[in-house]
Amino acid sequence: MSAHPEAAGQHAHAAHHDDHHDEGAHGSLKGYLIGFGLSVVLTAIPFWLVMGEVLESSVATALLIMGFAVVQIVVHMFFFLHMNSQSEEGWNMLALIFTLVVVGITIAGSLWVMYHLNANMMPQMLHDMRSVP
Repeated sequence: MSAHPEAAGQHAHAAHHDDHHDEGAHGSLKGYLIGFGLSVVLTAIPFWLVMGEVLESSVATALLIMGFAVVQIVVHMFFFLHMNSQSEEGWNMLALIFTLVVVGITIAGSLWVMYHLNANMMPQMLHDMRSVP
């Protein structure tokens, strides 16, 4: 009979541990609404920048839109995907960093190859390509 209180105590401790572990796993309605509101604003501002032709420079407009896109990615990751350094003992953040490194290498390598293919093309090849229908 003395084993039952210990087992009940262990079960209660395990249930408490599980509840504590799941607290940050799901967002609240308030968090989702804040994320949704930020997403709407971060979409509407670039739309206004383009449709209202607010900036005279198209390069500045494009850079500003890319900046808003990066901020929106962070908002989605935080409010909807619940990615932070504490979730799953940091493995989510490590996977994200690895993904960003691979994407960065892929984009940089692709741009490097395309630039050098264009720069190293012989003039005769360019002339031959223009005459193809």
